Amino acid sequence: MSFSVLMYHEIRKEQEFNPEQPSPIDVKQDYTDFLPSPLFVTLEHFEEQMAYLHEQNYHTLTLAEVKNYYLGKEIPRNSVLLTFDDCFQSVKEYAYPILKKYSFHAVAFVVTSWLHDTSKEFNPEKSICMTKKDLADISDVFEYANHTHSFHQRADAATSRMMEASDEEFAQDLDRCNEFVEVKDVFAYPFGLYNERNVSLLRKKEFLLAFTTETGKNDRRTDPLTLKRNAVPYFLNLDAFKKII
Repeated sequence: MSFSVLMYHEIRKEQEFNPEQPSPIDVKQDYTDFLPSPLFVTLEHFEEQMAYLHEQNYHTLTLAEVKNYYLGKEIPRNSVLLTFDDCFQSVKEYAYPILKKYSFHAVAFVVTSWLHDTSKEFNPEKSICMTKKDLADISDVFEYANHTHSFHQRADAATSRMMEASDEEFAQDLDRCNEFVEVKDVFAYPFGLYNERNVSLLRKKEFLLAFTTETGKNDRRTDPLTLKRNAVPYFLNLDAFKKII
C-alpha cells in the first residue's frame, strides 16, 4: 500500500492573497528571503481539501506510523501525511482550527533559529515565523521535526547552505535543532535541496525518515531518507487535489 505526503507552507484568505507578489519572510535569524506564491494555498481551498479528506474517511498519519510502515507494519487504507514547513503564523491562525475540527494530525518542520522570542501580530503581507509558545499551543494537533537550526538558507538557486556545510557542521546543526523538536529522527530538506553526502550523514546519525519536495507517492520501495511530497499550491482545484492524495 502506498501513501501520499502533502506539503504546505503558507495559507491566506483569497481576498488577502496576491500571487504576483512574493512574500518577504520575517524570522529571528538574520536572513532575508521571499516565499514564492506556489508555496501558498488559499484558506478557501484548504478548508475544501480538509473537508474532502474528512468526508472520504482519510486517516492522517503520524510519523511513528510512517516509521513502522518501513519496519513492515501496515497503515490504514486512505492514509495521508500532512506536513507544514517553516512554522509560519498562518499554521496557527488558519490551519490549526480546521485540523482540530476534524481531529486530524499533522507534522510541522521547524527551523529553530527562525522562531521569534515574542509573538508578532498576524500580517498577511509577510510570512512571519511563530514562537516556541505558539508551537506549544497547537501541539495537540502538530508534532515537530527537524528542518535544520540555521541552515535553511540559499547559497544559490540550486544549492542550500546545508549542502555546502561540512559533515561536522551539518551534524552540529541537526543536534541544535533536536534540542527543541520532539521527533529527533525525522528531517525535511530545506528547499527540497540535498546531496548524497547529506543523505549519508542523516543515515549515520540514525535518522529514520527524511522528506524531499519530489512529487509522487511513497511505498516500501521508496528510500525512507528521500521520501516524496506533493506541494499543494494556491491554483490547485479540488479535482487536481484528489489526484495527488
